[in-house]
Amino acid sequence: MRLSAAYAFPTGRNHSRATAPDRGVYSALTASREALPGKTTSQVDQDDSLSRVRTTDPLRIFVISAPGLEQILTSEIQNLGIGNAEPVEGGVSLTGTLEQLYELNLHLRTASRVIVRVAEFHASSFYELERRARRINWNEYLHPGARARFRVTCRKSRLYHSDAVAERFAESVAQQVLGVSVSPAPAEPSDSADGDEADDGPAQLFIVRLAHDNCVVSLDSSGELLHRRGYRQATGKAPLRETIAAAMVIGSGWDSSAPMIDPLCGSGTIAIEAALIARRIQPGLNRAFAFQEWPSYDSVKWESNVAKSRDQIRPAASVIMASDRDAGAIESARANAERAGVSENVQLNVRAISAVDFPPAPGWIVTNPPYGVRVGERQTLRNLYAQLGKTIRSRARGYTVAFLSADTMLESALEIPLVEVFRARNGGIPVRLLKGSAA
Repeated sequence: MRLSAAYAFPTGRNHSRATAPDRGVYSALTASREALPGKTTSQVDQDDSLSRVRTTDPLRIFVISAPGLEQILTSEIQNLGIGNAEPVEGGVSLTGTLEQLYELNLHLRTASRVIVRVAEFHASSFYELERRARRINWNEYLHPGARARFRVTCRKSRLYHSDAVAERFAESVAQQVLGVSVSPAPAEPSDSADGDEADDGPAQLFIVRLAHDNCVVSLDSSGELLHRRGYRQATGKAPLRETIAAAMVIGSGWDSSAPMIDPLCGSGTIAIEAALIARRIQPGLNRAFAFQEWPSYDSVKWESNVAKSRDQIRPAASVIMASDRDAGAIESARANAERAGVSENVQLNVRAISAVDFPPAPGWIVTNPPYGVRVGERQTLRNLYAQLGKTIRSRARGYTVAFLSADTMLESALEIPLVEVFRARNGGIPVRLLKGSAA
């Protein structure tokens, strides 16, 4: 095994505050003991299969989202026919099969990651942690010679040193998996579109959370964050993550058949996500996932899901228009739309707001205007918002408008009645999706 230097701690140092009595291990991959008919409680506690990813076992799945997108993500999951989705802070909890895990990664537009709960147990000393970690069947998740990473957080626990905890897990993996290489994982990227972690090659990510001496070990099934669709290589001045853009389109209530217009499109992410939705092009069709490296990976089922999704792609039935006064932004948007396979479905033009042509109503305007967070910007942007509102009221009556706002003064300049759909963060800035109509 090759261990990163970050895990080379003196073995005599004790990064815990106390010890606690032993407790039984519980594998979070199984939704309940009732899922294992014919076995008594003691048999379940002793059964090593509890820590395995098997197509016959119900998996405890957690779908991570940006805070504020949980309800929209829940509706996406329910639309896949998975009825036990429960929104909680930071994501959605559910149980499902391995095939449904594949579907979640392939279909979800507003999710960040899909993880599987591998194990959950009490640990208030390193002795206890080491013993529990050794009971996890790491061979079910890692091939010999694989690369693994551990991202550990400790909160209000006797074991408080995250690197020391990661070291113990790395050692338990090395005892089971031949030739494994284990290294620390950087912190999860921020909500900024440009805040992605460096990609130095594929490695299986394990997420370990210690809170109040309760340790939860999760297995990442996604690999790269799910907003990475593969098309957004050219960005504008204020890039918008694909997951936020998709949430805006879904939250606006757009029906995929009426005209959809973004008059401040930047690099075109909102319009491209709208075109993907309208054509039923699934966001995960053209990328790889971490689960494809698992020993339990079923390539036949995965390829069947992919083929079914490709068969469901349809021609666009709506007009999608995007414009910006910045010619460089439109050039980037064209390149992104081409990579996304929707260049023929998005009309892109260099155009000021006042020159935008609106097809007959009903229609939708979905956009991400500047927020005015820099000193001295608010008054200039107030004029922009006022112009946008005037254009909508005079030339887009009957249209629904939805946009991200970080400033109540600026949004009021539109002079359009608005309701809040969700709150989130974009580029570290608290924003709200607001929705209204120009009657």
